Formats: sequence, C-alpha cells, structure tokens
Amino acid sequence: MFSANAKIVKPQGEKPDDFEASISQAFLDLEMNSDLKQQLRELYITGAKEIDVSGKKAIIIFVPVPQLRAYQKIQARLVRELEKKFSGKHVVFVAQRRILPKPTRKSRTKNKQKRPRSRTLTSVHDCILEDLVFPAEIVGKRIRIKLDGGRLFKVHLDRSNMTTVEHKMDTFTAVYKKLTGKDVNFEFPEQLS
Repeated sequence: MFSANAKIVKPQGEKPDDFEASISQAFLDLEMNSDLKQQLRELYITGAKEIDVSGKKAIIIFVPVPQLRAYQKIQARLVRELEKKFSGKHVVFVAQRRILPKPTRKSRTKNKQKRPRSRTLTSVHDCILEDLVFPAEIVGKRIRIKLDGGRLFKVHLDRSNMTTVEHKMDTFTAVYKKLTGKDVNFEFPEQLS
C-alpha cells in the first residue's frame, strides 16, 4: 500500500511534519475511496499549514503552480470532502509561488536573466489573493491609505458567488494576512444596473 507521504513532495528532500503527513494521508484516502480518484491520481501537494482564525482553525494547502488549474476543476468537491474529514475546519488551496528579490547593482553577477513579472512581490501577492477566493472572482480592488500610513485593501468579489464564499470571509482575511502581512477587506458591491 502507499505510505502517508506519497501525496506530498517537499523541495530538497525535506521531511514533511506530522500535520502535513496527516493532510497527505487524507488525500490518499480520498483517492482510494471517492469518485475523485481519476483526478487526484496525478496531483500532489508541496506543504500545509494550520492557522487560527478568531477561535477556529483554518488549513492552508500549498500546491505546485502547474497543477493549480487541475485542482481548481475539482476544488469545490475536494474542499467539501476535506472539511468533512477535518471536522469543519476551513480549507483553502494556494499555489506555492516564489518571489525573486529585486535586482540591484550588487546582485548582477548571480542572475543573468531578467526577473520575470510573475516572480515579483506584487504579482505573487495578487495571485495568492485570486487563489484564496476561488471560485469567486475578483471584480475590483481599492487601496485605502490610512492617516497613520497603513494600507487597507478592499477587494470586491462577484456577487454571483456570494453564497459559496460568504461564510469564509474571515478565513480569507486571516490567511492573506498570515501569508503576505497585508490587511484586506472583502466586499460584495451592489451591481449598478
């Protein structure tokens, strides 16, 4: 039979911790016993974290960027099954992206290539936001600069997905704050007719 770590691939041969192993085992169980078998066969995860969201726990599962599309096809069913398995903890999927440092005069010798736009801090943070709120769609963003210089991001989501993601707003805010350090507010704006 498969080991518990069959569904998790860590970079540079690191060992997964107990929590990541339990997530990997849950994926294996789903692959064996559910109708998601075909879709889950090729997929694996790169890591998992558990964070506190106002008294409750939330699980962040990191997946490889090339597999993100495949995960998003089955995400609604997969999240439902995993939330059942982990007794009502919210589950979110985020792609494991890399941020490359801004090139400076000193770092010229190390990287001969120009830094791709998809590896910039801003781009990675925007992509994390899109991954988090999936299947809802972001229809607008506003940045409010407070008097003390702090920033508050207001993200407008599509009202058509309101019922599916409304109860997870606090989770999205807490996870985004944990991953990026930025404050974000999610809203469903009224559509102008």
